[in-house]
Amino acid sequence: MFSAVLLIPLVILALRWANWSRMREQRLINVFLFSVLVVLLFWSLRIPVMEGVSWHVSGITFLTLMWGWSFALLGGSLAVLVQTLALQEPLINVPSMILLHVVLPTTLTQVVLGLTRAYLPKHFFIYTFVNAFFCGALVALAVAVGGALNLFLSDMASWKMLSEQYLIYVPLMLFPEAFYNGIVMTVLISLRPQWVWSFKDEEYLQGR
Repeated sequence: MFSAVLLIPLVILALRWANWSRMREQRLINVFLFSVLVVLLFWSLRIPVMEGVSWHVSGITFLTLMWGWSFALLGGSLAVLVQTLALQEPLINVPSMILLHVVLPTTLTQVVLGLTRAYLPKHFFIYTFVNAFFCGALVALAVAVGGALNLFLSDMASWKMLSEQYLIYVPLMLFPEAFYNGIVMTVLISLRPQWVWSFKDEEYLQGR
């Protein structure tokens, strides 16, 4: 219930802030839905870590870089709902899952993007390495630690168990997340830069 109370105003903000006119003008709704499908594909490739806990590539970083915080939150929330229904898991878990696996990574990615724009030179390499590769690893770390804290505070696992059976593997989770987000963003910027709303040719490429 508390998770739902936190989530509802965030979804309302996302609906209000989303650039619906640009989405319609550029006719990108099919591309957006396909990117959400890619995230679902990442999530379906799950690796069991301990009882009741599995790991998968998030992909929310590239979704946020492509579409911005609002659409990434909405698309990620849709992905969580679809996955929950497909796996026949309790719907009551959806708000907390969205907060952990969507709100946290989208917000963190948006913050890193803002800091990069404010304090680092606008360069193609900096964009891909910091915003996609590094931020992907940072998101994986944040979600893993957040998930562990959620299990611990919910009395579903002791901290000793989490440390020995889950957190010890977190370093191994960072590179795949960084790699896949980095590769996806590099390919998109190279072939379809108009699909990446956080990237502008005139800022990152012209004159370089």
